[in-house]
Amino acid sequence: MTAAPIQPPATVRKRRRPPRPRSLRLHGTVARDLGIRIVSGALAPGEILEGEIAASEQFKVSRTAYREAIRILAAKGLVTSRPKIGTQVSPRREWHLLDPDVLAWIFEGEPDEGLIEALFELRRIVEPDAARLAAMRRSDEQLARMKAGLDGVAQHGFDSEIGRRCDEQFHSALLEASDNDFVISLTSGVAAAIAITTAFKQHRLPAPHDALPVHLNVLEAIEAQDPQGAHDAMARLVEHGLRDTMEARDPHGRSKMRAVCC
Repeated sequence: MTAAPIQPPATVRKRRRPPRPRSLRLHGTVARDLGIRIVSGALAPGEILEGEIAASEQFKVSRTAYREAIRILAAKGLVTSRPKIGTQVSPRREWHLLDPDVLAWIFEGEPDEGLIEALFELRRIVEPDAARLAAMRRSDEQLARMKAGLDGVAQHGFDSEIGRRCDEQFHSALLEASDNDFVISLTSGVAAAIAITTAFKQHRLPAPHDALPVHLNVLEAIEAQDPQGAHDAMARLVEHGLRDTMEARDPHGRSKMRAVCC
């Protein structure tokens, strides 16, 4: 790893965007509010939402903005709208749980312990074998992006947004280096899950564990083209992440994780 300061990767530099129209901001705000209520259980599966007129009055938005908010939630699998029934909260099995917005809403409050375990179970299934494949198939350019991502983490830390974006670059480049289109298709969801749970840990734990050394172990094994070493290092990284996220959710240690293999 180079000791010299680096510039943030191009993918994490701040971009200036034109302000969104007020109507877009409003329907996004309504979607977020309702989404948080749904994923937190305040609105239970099967519950019928208020009618369009009453809801638009409650949120103080136009009926058009409210309809757009419902379309957003429906696209994420959180609600369904049926004639003569109305808009109904969908069962959890229909939610698009790897959607970045849905993940962010889950971690806005007290995320369900079972959902955290299931999320890291998915990571445990996908990421160690993706690291194994990356050690065999990575290109020099992909390796350089992984290195640049971790250089950025070293410079900015996991407690900053830019540091978490650098970490996201590392994980995204690793999944791409697996050279498996199905694994690569999970990149957006897995990267969002990592960024959101990292932010959750940083905000909730007074002194979170430094995960950079474990990341570097993964990188070193991939650089050395050591498939088993990359697999094992990534498995350790995922387990560290699960323990820290559970500790952040319950700093007094009352949660009981299910036993995991190996």
